[in-house]
Amino acid sequence: MKDFHCCATCVHFASLKAKDGMRYHCVRLQYETKPEYTFNCWDPKENVKQLMKKSNEKRS
Repeated sequence: MKDFHCCATCVHFASLKAKDGMRYHCVRLQYETKPEYTFNCWDPKENVKQLMKKSNEKRS
């Protein structure tokens, strides 16, 4: 899980292209974040869940 756990892989992560560059926002927490940050409220996107499952199967 630690290989996948970051804001960019969460269902609550939103990105917006602005004039001065990209802006990243957590819709759930309502504040600006960065893709590499991690929080305990992390809820992985469906494709990330599948990647985690495949990774666990390879380890077994």
